[in-house]
Amino acid sequence: DLGGVLIELGGVAALQEMVGDISDEQVWHRWLASPWVRRFERGGCSADEFSAGFVSEWELDVSPEQFLEIFRDWPIGPYPGTTELLVETQRSVPIGCLSNTNSMHWDHQTSQWPALGLFDFRFLSFELGLVKPDTAIFQAVADQLSVSRDRVLYFDDVKLNSDAARSFGFRSEQVRGIDEVRTVLRDVGILSP
Repeated sequence: DLGGVLIELGGVAALQEMVGDISDEQVWHRWLASPWVRRFERGGCSADEFSAGFVSEWELDVSPEQFLEIFRDWPIGPYPGTTELLVETQRSVPIGCLSNTNSMHWDHQTSQWPALGLFDFRFLSFELGLVKPDTAIFQAVADQLSVSRDRVLYFDDVKLNSDAARSFGFRSEQVRGIDEVRTVLRDVGILSP
């Protein structure tokens, strides 16, 4: 995953401010189940359609235009040390990303953050037409890799996604930020202690 793993996100906090006092996990469960989020991150609607539908669905007290402006800035940027971690890991194993994202965020991110160009494999929800935590997205990834499922080490900051990847047969770890990624990579012997 990218957001919350390699890229700092400001979205959960911003959304919590708009919807009231609910936990991170509750926000993520509701976000991942939202028909408008799923449609947008599968590449099935425009940003304007998404923002109008989402604001209505969640009964937010902002206009669709205001929400879209806020949403645009949710990805803050790679955590410090992300590029170095990717380069170091890539010396031992191929690296890839599997991310629920949309064309608006991806176009902005790739133009500003060269680290995203380092991946050997790139699986983006809006290009695949599939989203996590659905089994179909993990199957699409497995179909394109030349290793068995149990040889894929997957990281996600959202428990629901991490659990889904594990149920599919990937080795999956819930992590937040690159320090936790680095720790797991050392524990499994991909990086030196």
